[in-house]
Amino acid sequence: MCYFASSGGSNSYNSTYNVAVKASSTTSSSTASSSSGTVAVTFDELVTTTYGQSVVLVGSIGQLGTWAPASGLSMSAIQYTTSNPLWSVTVSLAAGTSFQYKYVVVNTDGSETWEQDPNHSFTVSSATTVSNTWQQASTASAPISTASLASTVTATVTATSTTSAAATATCTNAPNARTCWGGGYDINTDFDNAWPTTGKTVSYDWTITNTTLSPDGYGRPVLVINGQYPGPTIYANWGDDISVTVTNALADNGTTIHMHGIRQYHNNGQDGVPGVTECPLAPGQTKTYTFKATQYGTSWYHSHFSAQYGDGVLGPIVIHGPATANYDIDLGPLPITDWYYGTVAAHAALAEHTNGIPPEADNGLINGTMTSVYGGSHYVSTLTAGSRHRVRLVNTAVDNHFVVSFDSHQMEIIAADFVPVVPYNVTTLFIGIGQRYDVIITANQSPGAYWFRADVQDTTSCGSNFNNGNIKSIFAYSGHATETPISTAYSYSQRCTDETGLVPHWDSYVPSQAAVVFTELTTDQLQANNADGSITLYWQVNGTAMDVNWEVPTLEYVKTGNTSYPASANLIELPSEGLWTYWVIQSIPGNPYDVEVPHPIHLHGHDFYVLGASTGTWSSADATNLNYDNPPRRDVAMLPSGGYLALAFQTDNPGAWLMHCHIAWHAGDGLAVQFLESPSTITSYASDFDSQCSAWDSYYNGSPAYRQDDSGI
Repeated sequence: MCYFASSGGSNSYNSTYNVAVKASSTTSSSTASSSSGTVAVTFDELVTTTYGQSVVLVGSIGQLGTWAPASGLSMSAIQYTTSNPLWSVTVSLAAGTSFQYKYVVVNTDGSETWEQDPNHSFTVSSATTVSNTWQQASTASAPISTASLASTVTATVTATSTTSAAATATCTNAPNARTCWGGGYDINTDFDNAWPTTGKTVSYDWTITNTTLSPDGYGRPVLVINGQYPGPTIYANWGDDISVTVTNALADNGTTIHMHGIRQYHNNGQDGVPGVTECPLAPGQTKTYTFKATQYGTSWYHSHFSAQYGDGVLGPIVIHGPATANYDIDLGPLPITDWYYGTVAAHAALAEHTNGIPPEADNGLINGTMTSVYGGSHYVSTLTAGSRHRVRLVNTAVDNHFVVSFDSHQMEIIAADFVPVVPYNVTTLFIGIGQRYDVIITANQSPGAYWFRADVQDTTSCGSNFNNGNIKSIFAYSGHATETPISTAYSYSQRCTDETGLVPHWDSYVPSQAAVVFTELTTDQLQANNADGSITLYWQVNGTAMDVNWEVPTLEYVKTGNTSYPASANLIELPSEGLWTYWVIQSIPGNPYDVEVPHPIHLHGHDFYVLGASTGTWSSADATNLNYDNPPRRDVAMLPSGGYLALAFQTDNPGAWLMHCHIAWHAGDGLAVQFLESPSTITSYASDFDSQCSAWDSYYNGSPAYRQDDSGI
């Protein structure tokens, strides 16, 4: 396996084959024969040091410490003079050995100063002296396009973009070095396998209450966290521990909190899904969710108690870490949602029992505000002329999918969900429910005020909104915040399909051997006639609409060794760890009507690799035409209307996990499946699992105002 290490190659898993930026070398050599098969190579380095400092030679091979300075070669200063600051060391290496190397100054306090990029490259031919001069830090702040790269394997490759970042061990995140992070971690660290441990716990204390708000001028009852909508943003750094204490002060509702996209690695009991990983949190009860930020980027949290999040129980998540492109200013999260003047619970009931299109949203909100005939205001973001601004887009909607655009400006995509991607520019961007995009906007136009637009894709069965075409916020250059934009929108064709240009920064390998077998999961709508003449709509997976039991979560079955899972749990067992799982989700005609609409499919506990999607009908022959070569990776992907979505993921996270459509009406009507992964190794039960269920049982078996009337998720 060959890992691309644009910032110097000191990650331990790059030690076998390392590819890094190579520039013109100052190496010179004299040669002589060697009869032993090894060659004595002397490394001479000119670098001015102060008293007490030393110099170490490190490189990509074991004899040079595999990029670890503590295991590198200490150099001698016996020939050092002020006019000739020479450090030297001689090492015997096998003829033909190819490697890369750098010099590291060890300071008197034990800290290290690495020589700057590019790495030196060398192949041992015969008795050799290698002379170098310390490489100073580059002043370049922008990516270097089409740089030539040399590999320690035999081929030469070309990068589409590289950076001038310092070596990993000393690389510090900064506006001109966003690929860096620190502590030996950077953008090349695969956070599936490695992440920092900061020792810091970021704590939040939330109370969920009933209140009334008027985010667009129209007052309606809402459920809010700490009195605000959206709820408080979780801010943390990569590697922090996060603790969120939730008090349910709602009058008549249970609740839970799900950290959307957080894989909860070996921490299934904190996933926050009622009837799956926990019982709901009863009114008057308090619970603390804890997890480690092993990923970085942008996401959101929300209640998973039926459609409750649509009434206000949600907020953004920002985990700071490295990025694939440089930027000057982080403008933070910009959540976008549909908004209903009636409660979402009432609309969910209409959607469940009406033979027709889903309820139309009354408006949309951008960062919790919008205008309407009742008043309201546009959210204003401030731009600094000439600067690059990171904007964190999140679709937190119930039923609406959006295409977003920023008049007269491009958006440079750097992450999709929690996955860094190779940067590319767009003028319009589709964002499905639950999806997130981190983009960079460069303030390079005439100073003024410009519209940011969020258009509902209502001609493609992707939701409907009464105020479509007017869901906007303002991006204003400094000094222009009070202006009303007169900018013009980009033209585009409506769609309800994912971006096709997403290339993960990490080159992921998905096995594609002939033995790969896809498990087909079908989804369809069933319209059932009730005895009283009413109808109930069910969205099914493999012929079953999920209906969880809030009082007996799936983890209760696992904990007590009960394997008699009810059919309504819609549970698939994946008993073994470390295996690749291949699923294809196929939309099929419903009964009695063929209702074909797109579905945003969200996976808990994992990212998945999107191998392919089509509006056609899946056949086994399609498996050979899928993309196994660094396919898009994310945790929400669109199932096309009437078609299929092919996914792959690894069973590396024991637990009871949910996969579901993120349209609230569809999830409430049962469009979900559980997969029970390696149940024999699940140990991550929440410490308050039993007491939380006991409190819920006491509340729910009393006289609750509402009973479960949907899937429960």
